[in-house]
Amino acid sequence: MSSIGKLMKQASRIQQQMEAVQLALASRTVETTSGGGAVKITARCDGTVAAIKIDPQAVNPADAQLLEDLVLTAVNSALAKAKEIANAEMGKVTGGLNMPGLI
Repeated sequence: MSSIGKLMKQASRIQQQMEAVQLALASRTVETTSGGGAVKITARCDGTVAAIKIDPQAVNPADAQLLEDLVLTAVNSALAKAKEIANAEMGKVTGGLNMPGLI
């Protein structure tokens, strides 16, 4: 088999592995909290937020800005953790090659 043929076969195998990892990442989740647990965020490792839980005691209509800040902090933390996991898993497939746009 020519070297081009081998390269194409290898590229196809890597693509299949990446697709499998992406499917697995879509079901894998991370959780973070902010405000001492007042806000809990669950994010999927595909970069989406799966759930937001807010302790009813944290809800004070007079202090909506604080709650918004807590939610934003927890969401950003969860997405950062999820991205870290996704990058590590995809790195296993790509052998550490930087392949922008894949996740």
